[in-house]
Amino acid sequence: VQLQASGGGLVQPGGSLRLSCTASTPIFLINEVAWFRQAPGNQRELVAAITSEHKTTYADSVKGRFSISRNGAKNTATVYLQMNALEPEDTAVYYCRAISRARAHWGQGTLVTVSS
Repeated sequence: VQLQASGGGLVQPGGSLRLSCTASTPIFLINEVAWFRQAPGNQRELVAAITSEHKTTYADSVKGRFSISRNGAKNTATVYLQMNALEPEDTAVYYCRAISRARAHWGQGTLVTVSS
């Protein structure tokens, strides 16, 4: 499974961004997709996750501001992370991870910078 993450960039506090993670595999083969983030000097942390049953999980720090969703096509699956009301503390490299057939697959990171 290859994952392609995109959508990062520079945004002012209070702004919005939408990250995308596209997997090169049919959506029915993916059990879960999660977004993690890692800020300089910090450990990688879970931001949000969505299962094949559309059950979602969010870190407390992003509840009410971020929303994860997924859709799929015949040979690809895409998961979105809509990020609203961004704060400087959300600045980090964001990574997506997919669980497929009991294996974890990571995409490359996409940098999100929240700054005025």
